[in-house]
Amino acid sequence: MAKYLLLKHYRGAPPAVNDVPMDEWTPEEVEAHLTYMRDFAARLEESGEFVDHRALAPEGTFVRYDGEGRPPVTDGPFAETKDLVAGWMVIDVDSYERALELAGELSAAPGAGGRPIHEWLELRPLLTAPQPMTE
Repeated sequence: MAKYLLLKHYRGAPPAVNDVPMDEWTPEEVEAHLTYMRDFAARLEESGEFVDHRALAPEGTFVRYDGEGRPPVTDGPFAETKDLVAGWMVIDVDSYERALELAGELSAAPGAGGRPIHEWLELRPLLTAPQPMTE
């Protein structure tokens, strides 16, 4: 089994086909989307392929260490994750092909008008710790 991260983006990915911001959806459209996400996760739990998922609030702050005795630096001249990452799901699947299949299915979550979003998802394998060498 291999673990993969499916990243959902607020911005930064190519526009989705049904590119209407969620804050412009009706309450029924939002509920349909959330129900799809819950049902998708529940199905993966049943198959043993689900690890975890979270939605992220759009607000956040980048923080960086700036030297001994100095306050941390916040924000900066770079793309901010709070503007990019909307949420994530970790899956544990048998193959890269299965990860692609699930990412494609998640991309079909309903959006405005009940139509699939066709949202771009970033699929990234999780690194594992190197195994100790034995002689």
